[in-house]
Amino acid sequence: MLVVDDSPTVTKVLDHELRKHRLEVVAAANGPDALKFLTSQLPDLVLLDINMPGMDGYQVCRAIRADERTRRIPVVMLSGKDGFFDKVRGRMAGAADYITKPFEPPRLVSMIAKYFPVRL
Repeated sequence: MLVVDDSPTVTKVLDHELRKHRLEVVAAANGPDALKFLTSQLPDLVLLDINMPGMDGYQVCRAIRADERTRRIPVVMLSGKDGFFDKVRGRMAGAADYITKPFEPPRLVSMIAKYFPVRL
């Protein structure tokens, strides 16, 4: 699983929680690093922050969807914004789902389980 977030704290929390369920986590601190990673490896899922400097999550998601190799990877947007418009914008960019920060770990795990089996 690829976690893309510019916050080391969020990345650490996600890594800790997901490893409890024996999920392998790779982190990227920004959009360009995430896209570079995707040229060599294809994760089962991408957890993608929206608000990042330079290239935001919407742009990264559109780039993932534009590439034949990566377009089928589920992308779950992570954001501190929970407005209707933000969720619609995420869907329009190609996100499969959207979760609001701060999130409860069980909610995150159940959302991820929709896309592939999570060992609880």
